[in-house]
Amino acid sequence: MTDFALALAASVAPLPLRVRKPIASLALLFAWLCANGALLDAAQLVAWAKMFSDYRQTMGVGQALRATLDPNKPCEMCLGVASARETAKQQLPGAVESSTEKLLLALHSPAPVILENTPGAWPAALASAAPVRTEAVPVPPPRA
Repeated sequence: MTDFALALAASVAPLPLRVRKPIASLALLFAWLCANGALLDAAQLVAWAKMFSDYRQTMGVGQALRATLDPNKPCEMCLGVASARETAKQQLPGAVESSTEKLLLALHSPAPVILENTPGAWPAALASAAPVRTEAVPVPPPRA
């Protein structure tokens, strides 16, 4: 190996576990947010905040809020979020959109498991093979 490769390998040391675990947790949280579409919700909130601040410069709070949430006057960012939602909806498999299996699975209740404790006789073969204690049971000495 060259000196450069050795220096590069030494500088890219593995992260300690204290650092890797939070990074992995944040990456998992980000992936979950992306999979659930929560990032589109966040983008919509940013768009509404931007629209409200723009409208607030020329209108009162009530009018700015009404104009911001008016579906007939979407901004460019709102239109982008709407098209991203439509694209995501079109990419879903057909079975997921109108599946009743999830509902049936949620309503399905399995048969209850009943554990019965039946008192039975000790098997004679095991009783005869068990050791018999002839001396007294050891007792710890009394405490002072």
